[in-house]
Order: sequence, then structure tokens, then C-alpha cells
Amino acid sequence: MKLIKFSVFIKLLIIQYLSVLCVSEDFDFFYFVQQWPGSYCDTKHSCCYPRTGKPAADFGIHGLWPQNKDGSYPQNCNRDSSLDEDQISDLTSSLQKDWPSLSCPSSTGFRFWSHEWEKHGTCAESEEIDQHGYFEAALKLKEKANLLQALKSAGIKPDDEFYDLGSIKEAIKEATGFTPSIECNTDASRNSQIYQVFMCADISGSEFVECPVLPERRCESKVQFPEF
Repeated sequence: MKLIKFSVFIKLLIIQYLSVLCVSEDFDFFYFVQQWPGSYCDTKHSCCYPRTGKPAADFGIHGLWPQNKDGSYPQNCNRDSSLDEDQISDLTSSLQKDWPSLSCPSSTGFRFWSHEWEKHGTCAESEEIDQHGYFEAALKLKEKANLLQALKSAGIKPDDEFYDLGSIKEAIKEATGFTPSIECNTDASRNSQIYQVFMCADISGSEFVECPVLPERRCESKVQFPEF
């Protein structure tokens, strides 16, 4: 009897494992998205700093999103997979620094990370990428890109000045080796400003690649790089 129960248990584990693989492999690449906090906070909607205080004046991670070459993307692939805080406990301080939440009301960031995991991370979940691996991969990509330094090296600084959009893209490509896509928004005075930077990573989330398809984001030819 014990042998039968054990056999059933093993079969259930295999089924669960295979179901994870089925959803996790159904994408072609990742969009790795970072946002500039100054452009998030100076809109009409404003922002709320995390409970840990005002984040550093640096690009923060928005997400690591599975995508397909045809422009489609999977989402909410496993509604039973909620983010386990214990699984990422050793990454918490890094996440608070590099993946802060600026939404209101003020929070620790866990709600934001949970949303990103449940909507996007579950679609990448596999034997190689678990909850810890997903967030660790994003943190490593941010360090590898080092967007703010790439722009500063080209004389592009968050000083409320306007810069040529092409120069921003070229500076990032020069530093990283890969072409980004820039998303803009508008501040309370309707100035077009750099908001988010899209780059692409392979399905392991470990290496940048040229984007098979770049998201279409409308920007003016010159955009503001606001202070934060």
C-alpha cells in the first residue's frame, strides 16, 4: 500500500513538473525593462517613495517579461504560483535598491515583485528558472547594462535638459553592444521625457541579445532627462 501511494506521489510530481515546463518554454526571448524614477514621479499622477526611503537616482527595474517574435506574449501562466518571500529573502536588499516600487501607497516593494512574478515570471518558470533565479537574473542584467553610466559617459545626464533621442539610443548601444527601445511619457508640463528602456535577453535571462522585435514606443526627436 505504501509503495502504491509513493508511486502516485511521484507521478503527481512529474505531472506538475511537466506542466511547468509547458508554460515556461512557450516564449522566444525576454524584454528587460528599466524605468527612470524622475519620469515616473513628475507626472500628474506623482509617486510614493518606498518605506525604505527615496531610491537612488538610477534606473530601476520594471520587469523581465517573456515575449514572442510575433509580438504576442504569455502572462499569468500559473495562478497557483504565488511569490514566496522566503525564496528571495537573500535578494531583498538588492531588490529594494534596484527594483523599487514607486506606486502609491508606499510599500516595501513585495507587492510589486509579486505582481511581476505572477504575471510574467510564472511564464518563465522552469527547472533552471525558479522564483529566486528569476529575480536574480534581472538584478544581474541591470548590473550588466549599467544604463546611467552608459548615458553619463556620453554626456547625457539627468539634469532636466533635452537630448537627441538618437544619441540616447546610440550611447546605450555603444556601452552594451545592443540596440534598445526607448519609451517616453510626458511630465505635468507636457514635456516628452525618457521613461523606460527596453532591452532583450535570451530565454535563460542571462545574456543580452539583439531584439527580434522592438516595441513601438512614441517619443519626440528630443526628450528631456529629468532630475530625481
